[in-house]
Amino acid sequence: MKKKVLVLFGGVSSEHDVSLSSACSVIKNIPTDKYDIIAMGITDRGECYVYSGSPDMLPGRKWLEDKENLEPAVISTDRSHHGIIRLSKGAEIERIDVVFPVLHGKNGEDGTMQGLLEIAGLPYVGCDTEASAICMDKAATNAIMDLYGINQAKWVSFDKNAYSADKDALLRNAVEKLGFPIFVKPANAGSSVGISKAKSISELEEACEKAFEHDKKLVLEEGIVGMEVECAVLGNDEPIASVAGEVVPCNEFYDYEAKYLANESELIIPARLPENVLNNLRETAVGIYKILGCSGLTRVDFFVRSSDGAIMLNEPNTIPGFTSISMYPKLFAASGIPYPELLDRLIELAIQKHM
Repeated sequence: MKKKVLVLFGGVSSEHDVSLSSACSVIKNIPTDKYDIIAMGITDRGECYVYSGSPDMLPGRKWLEDKENLEPAVISTDRSHHGIIRLSKGAEIERIDVVFPVLHGKNGEDGTMQGLLEIAGLPYVGCDTEASAICMDKAATNAIMDLYGINQAKWVSFDKNAYSADKDALLRNAVEKLGFPIFVKPANAGSSVGISKAKSISELEEACEKAFEHDKKLVLEEGIVGMEVECAVLGNDEPIASVAGEVVPCNEFYDYEAKYLANESELIIPARLPENVLNNLRETAVGIYKILGCSGLTRVDFFVRSSDGAIMLNEPNTIPGFTSISMYPKLFAASGIPYPELLDRLIELAIQKHM
C-alpha cells in the first residue's frame, strides 16, 4: 500500500519563490509507484491550500491563479487526526504518513514548522526542531563551531537595538577585528538573501541597513579568499556525505542572483581538489552534521582558503535548494544516488526517525 506524502511549499519567507521552484522538482521526482503526493502551499501571507494542479504551475506563483485546483486546508494539531483538515469539504480529515517540508528560510527551515509537525505527531523529512533552529541562526552556529574548534572565518554579531544605540562603535570594532572586505549577513536567512560584501565603512553601514530589512540580528564575517565548496550529507544515526562540489559564481560572490537568477554560475563536481582534501571535506561535513544534531539531510558549505589550503566552514543549510540547478541533489547524483532514489531515502529516513 502506497504511503501518503504531504509536500509543503511556499511560506511566509523571503525565500518563498525559491521554495516554489524546489517543490516543483521534488513533486515531479518523488517515486509515484511508492507514494501518493498531496501538495500543500502556504502563501506569502500565510494562507494554506491543498493544490491538485500541475507542479509546473508552482514557479512564478501561477498555482494561485489555478482556482479550481485550490482547496483551503490546515495541518491538524490533533494527534488523533494524524494529518490535514480539508476545509471546503465539511472539515474532512485526511491522514498523512509523512511530511516533506520544502520550505526555505523563516517559518519553515528555522524550527517553527518542525515544532508544529512535532505537536501534530507527523513524521517529517529533515532536521528536528532544535537542530533546525540552531543551524538557521548563523551566530548560534558560529558560537558552537568555535566551541568545538571548527575552522571558520572570524566573525562578530549584534542586533538592531545595539546597532541603534552605538552604531559607530560596533562598526569600528568589526573593522578592527575582521578587516576589509567584510560580509554582512542576516543571522536568520538563507539563499544569500540580504547578504552584502563591504569594502569600506560607508559600504559596511549600507550593508547593515540592507541586512536589517531581513532580520533583527546580523553576523559580520571576514572575507575569505578561496574556493567555495559544498558537501551534501544524508542520514540519521549513520550519515553519509556526497562527493564535494565546487561553486564558481558568476558574480563577485555566490549571492541570490548568482544562485537563482543569472543561471551562469558554474558547478563543478567533484571539486578541483586533491583526493585527500576531498575526503577531508566529507569527513568534516559529517562531523559538523553530528555536532549540530542534524538528521535527514543538510548541505554543509565550506571555503578552501587559497593561502594555506585550510578547510573552513561557511554554513550548514538544513533544507537546501532542490531546484533543477541545486547542488544537494546534483552532489548525490554524482555520488551514485539519483534524484528519485534520494527523495525515497529521505522519506524513509523521516519515517524511521519517528518510529
